[in-house]
Amino acid sequence: MTFDKDKLAKIREEEKRWEETTVTKFLQKAPERKEKFMTDDGFEIKRLYTPADLGEDWDYLEKLGFPGEYPFTRGVYATMYRGRFWTMRQYAGYATAEESNKRYKYLLEQGQTGLSVAFDLPTQLGYDSDHPMAEGEVGKVGVAIDSLWDMEILFDGIPLDKVSTSMTINSTAANLLAMYILVAEKQGVSQDKLRGTVQNDILKEYIARGTYIFPPQPSMRLTTDIIMYCAENIPKWNSISISGYHIREAGANAVQEVAFTLADGIEYVKAVIERGMDVDKFAPRLSFFFNAHNNFLEEIAKFRAARRLWAYIMKEWFNAKDPRSMMLRFHTQTAGSTLTAQQPENNIVRVAIQALAAVLGGTQSLHTNSYDEALSLPTEKSVRIALRTQQIIAYESGVVDTVDPLGGSYYIEWLTDHIYEEALKYIEKIQKMGGMMRAIERGYVQKEIADAAYKYQKEIEEGKRIIVGVNKFQTDEPIEVEILKVDPSIRDKQIERLKKLRSERDNKKVEEALDKLRKAAETEDENLMPYIIEAHRHLATLGEVTDVLREIWGEYRAPLIF
Repeated sequence: MTFDKDKLAKIREEEKRWEETTVTKFLQKAPERKEKFMTDDGFEIKRLYTPADLGEDWDYLEKLGFPGEYPFTRGVYATMYRGRFWTMRQYAGYATAEESNKRYKYLLEQGQTGLSVAFDLPTQLGYDSDHPMAEGEVGKVGVAIDSLWDMEILFDGIPLDKVSTSMTINSTAANLLAMYILVAEKQGVSQDKLRGTVQNDILKEYIARGTYIFPPQPSMRLTTDIIMYCAENIPKWNSISISGYHIREAGANAVQEVAFTLADGIEYVKAVIERGMDVDKFAPRLSFFFNAHNNFLEEIAKFRAARRLWAYIMKEWFNAKDPRSMMLRFHTQTAGSTLTAQQPENNIVRVAIQALAAVLGGTQSLHTNSYDEALSLPTEKSVRIALRTQQIIAYESGVVDTVDPLGGSYYIEWLTDHIYEEALKYIEKIQKMGGMMRAIERGYVQKEIADAAYKYQKEIEEGKRIIVGVNKFQTDEPIEVEILKVDPSIRDKQIERLKKLRSERDNKKVEEALDKLRKAAETEDENLMPYIIEAHRHLATLGEVTDVLREIWGEYRAPLIF
C-alpha cells in the first residue's frame, strides 16, 4: 500500500524538469502574485503536489483506511451523508424564554433538524436577572434563564424525545442540564431518551473566552461530574463538547486549534479516569466543536487530521478498546470572527464556503452564521438564509454523494499529515509541561494564541492578507441592513417572574435542597449533579445554586500574563 520507490523517483525527476522548463518559461511572461504562499502556521505551500510529497512510506491503510474504521480519517461513519445528513442547527436564543421559543419553532418549521441554545451572559456567569451584575445584559447575547419556569417556557410545545438540543453553556452547565432533565420529566420523557449536547468545556474558558466562575480545580470537578452522570444516566447525551471554536475565534491558527482542543480533551479523559471510571464507559459520548474558517482546503485537512489524531491518542495513550471511544464526532460553526460589518452581504459567500469545508471535512452537526451578525443579533430573514445555505449544500451541491470526496488529493493528504504532525508536537510539549491545566496556569497557551492573532492582524493591516471590503475593494455605500433590537424592558419582566417564583415556591424545601448541595460540595468527589437537579426541582434559581458553590469554592480571578 506504499508508493513504488522507482516511480516516485521518476515523478521527482519529471517535476524538476517541469519546473526548469515549462514553469520557468511561463513565469517570464506571467509572474506569480507573491514570493511565498504559506499555511497559517508558517509553512511554505509548494506550487504543485504529487505522490512524491507524501513519501515512500506513505501507507493508505495506515493513514486513511476506510470510513467508519480506525483511524477514521475519512469519516466516523461508514456511509456518512449517503445515510443521513449532518444535523442542521442554528444557534439561537435572545430576550425572554417566550421570544426564543418562537424562534425555535420558526426554525423547526423551516427545516432545522436540531436546536442550539444561546444563553445570555448573566446565565453563563451564574447570576439571576435581578442581580446588580446582570444589569444591561439580560437577554442580550442569548436567552435569560433564571429558573425551571423559564426552561419550561423555552421548550414549551417542543417534544424533547423528538429533538436533539445543543446547549452552549459551561460554568453553569450543570444547572441548565438539570433544568432540561426536569422539563423532559414533566413531558413524560425519561433521561435515557434525551439526545443532545451540553458544552461543559471549562478549560477553554480559561484559555480564550473568560466565562468562568470558580477556580480551575473545582470547575474540573463539576465538568467531570457531568460527564460521569451522563455516562450512567443519559446514554444518548454528549456530556461535553470540547471546543476549539472559541480558541480559533481568539486568534489561534488551524494547527493550534487542533492541538489545544485535543489537549483539553486529554485533560478531561485523564480527570474522569482518575475518578475511577473506565475510558470506554464515557469516551463514546465525548464530542468536539470546531471552527470553519476561511482557508477552504486547510479547513478540510484540519478536520481530517483532528479525527486521525484523536483516534491515535485514545487507542495508544488511553488504551481504549471500543471503536466509538476513538471517534472524533464534532459540531462545526462557521467563523464569527471572519464576518465583516463592511459590505455585510459578502458574509453570505464566506459562510457558504466555510460550511462547504465543514461538510467536506465530515462534520456531524453544523451551524451557519447569519450575514448580519457583525452588526447585531440575526433577524429571521438572515437566519433563514443561513439555514438555506446548509440545505443547498445538502440537496443541490452533490458533494454528499460519496464519502470524503477530496480524499486522495495530494495536497489535501500532505496538508492533513502536516496539521497532524504539527498539532502532535504541540500536544507532546504540553504533556511535558504537566498537561493542559499546567500549561494554562503558565500562560503558555494564551501567549501562543495571542502571538498568532497578532500575526494575522498585522498581515491584514499591512495588506498581505486581503479581506474583501475591509482592506481592499472598499465602497462608500451606507450599510442598509435590518437590525434586531432587544427590548430593554426584558429585565423588568424577568425580575417580576423571579418575585412571583420566590413567593409561590416552598422556600423551606429550597433551603433544604441547597444545604444538601452545600454539604456535598464540601466533599472531595461526591457527584453534585443529583443535588443540583433536586435543588432546581424545588425551584431554586440558577443564581442561588451558583452562590452555594461560590461560598465553598470561591471565584477565580485570572492572573495578569505578560
